[in-house]
Amino acid sequence: MPTHRTDEALTRRERQVMDILFRRGECTVSEVMSDLPDPPSYSAVRSILRILTEKDLITHREDGPRYVYLPSKSAERAQEDALEHVVRTFFDGSHEQAMTALLRISDAELSDGEIDRLRERIRRARSSGR
Repeated sequence: MPTHRTDEALTRRERQVMDILFRRGECTVSEVMSDLPDPPSYSAVRSILRILTEKDLITHREDGPRYVYLPSKSAERAQEDALEHVVRTFFDGSHEQAMTALLRISDAELSDGEIDRLRERIRRARSSGR
C-alpha cells in the first residue's frame, strides 16, 4: 500500500470532498455524492475517499453495512496546519511577514473591535509563550 504525505496537494475533487466532510462533520458516500457538484459515479467517490484515507486526512466507522467518513482532525487543526505550511512555503517561516501580508490585504476592512481583539490575542499568545 503506498504511503502519502499528508501535506501534499489535493485534487479539485479531493478538496471538494474534504470541504463536505468538514462542513457536515461526517457522512456516507451517498451523502458526499449529494453535495458534490456534477458528482462522479459511486465507485469514483469511494475511490476518492480511499485515497483521502491513505493520505490520513479522513477516517471512517462502520454503521451497519455502510461506512461513515469523517475528517481525521478538526477543521481548526487543519486550518492551523495549512497556515503553517503557507508560512513556511511563502514567507520563509516568518509569522511576522505572513501577518503583515494578511493585514495589507485586509486592513481597510478591519473594524476597531477586530483590531482590539487581535491585540488581545497577541497579548495572550505572548504570555503563554507562543
